[in-house]
Amino acid sequence: MNVKPLGDKLIVKRADPQEMTESGIYLPESAKDKPREGEIIATGKGILNRESGEYLPFSVKAGDKVIFTSYAGTEIKVDNAEYLIMTEDDILGIIE
Repeated sequence: MNVKPLGDKLIVKRADPQEMTESGIYLPESAKDKPREGEIIATGKGILNRESGEYLPFSVKAGDKVIFTSYAGTEIKVDNAEYLIMTEDDILGIIE
């Protein structure tokens, strides 16, 4: 990937949408919700502490599976793959 996030930004690859319900019914494209989970691909330097001028580390790292808010981030397309650029504030938790 040729995109590197700056400062307090993260790049997340959204998980694939659910193809079938738990009861085995296949979902048409129009009924599929965009997943609110994904994997962190890259992180910026961190959150800038304006008093000290140092960057505070993120609570997440590349490779973590996370859950994020419904309208989180900005969608981008790089090399025919879709990603989200968001801040750590948009992330609700880490999936273990």
